[in-house]
Amino acid sequence: MLTSRGPALCTALRRAAPGGLASFHSSARRCRAARVAVVLSGCGVYDGTEIHEASAVLVHLSRGGAEVQMYAPDVPQMHVIDHSKGQPAEAESRNVLVESARIARGKISSLAKLTTAEHDAVIFPGGFGAAKNLSTFAVDGKDCKVNREVERVLKDFHKAGKPIGLCCISPVLAAKVLSGAEVTVGHEEEEGGKWPYAGTAGAIKELGAKHCVKEVTISFPGSFHVGRQFRNVTLKSVLLHIDFDGNMQRVADSSGAVQD
Repeated sequence: MLTSRGPALCTALRRAAPGGLASFHSSARRCRAARVAVVLSGCGVYDGTEIHEASAVLVHLSRGGAEVQMYAPDVPQMHVIDHSKGQPAEAESRNVLVESARIARGKISSLAKLTTAEHDAVIFPGGFGAAKNLSTFAVDGKDCKVNREVERVLKDFHKAGKPIGLCCISPVLAAKVLSGAEVTVGHEEEEGGKWPYAGTAGAIKELGAKHCVKEVTISFPGSFHVGRQFRNVTLKSVLLHIDFDGNMQRVADSSGAVQD
C-alpha cells in the first residue's frame, strides 16, 4: 500500500512502461510527480461515485506524491436517489460534472478535456454512477453502452500502455470497451449475502472479458487483480463493494491496492 511503501504508484508505472518512468516523464527521477487522472461519476453511492472509495483513492495518491486531477462527464445523471430512503427522487435532475465537483471541492474538469499526454495513469472509483452515468450497465447489462468520453479515455490509455485502475463495479467499463481484458468484481457466486452482485461476473464474461475470482480484503496476496500486461497496459481492478459494517479501514486499504 502507499501508506507503507511510499509512492508505490511508481511501481505500477514501471510495470506498464517497457522503457521505465522515462517514457512517462522528462526525468525518471521525478517519481513523486506521477500525474494521475481520477474519473468521477457523481456524488453518492446509489447514483454516483462511492464517496468513501473516492476519498480513499485520493488519500493514497496524495501520500504517494502524485499530482491528481479529477474529471467527470458533463452529462445528466440517469436519475437521482434520495440516499436517506434509497428511493428515486422523481422530481429531481442533476448533472454528473456538477455533482462530482462536490468531491473535488470544485477543482474538476469535463472528461472531454482528459488526455493521455497529460497523465500517467487513470483511476475510476466505484459507485453505481459507473453503471448508471458512465455507462448503461445498470439497465442494459451486457448490452450496455459506455459514455463516449469514457470509452475514449479507456482506449487511449490502453493504446498508450498506461495503467488503468478500476474499483468496485467500474471494471465492467473496461470489459465492455477493451476486448479480452482481465478484471475482477470478486466472486462469481452469491454466498449468504457476502457477494450480492456476483451476477456481474457473468455479464463480464458475456462481454468477452476474463473474470478472475478474488477476495474483498487485501490482508493476503491475491485479493486484487493485475492484468497480465494486456496489450502492454496494466489493468488493475479491485472489489471494493463490502457490507458496510463500520470497518472503513478495509475500504481505504482496498483502494490503496489499486495504486500499489
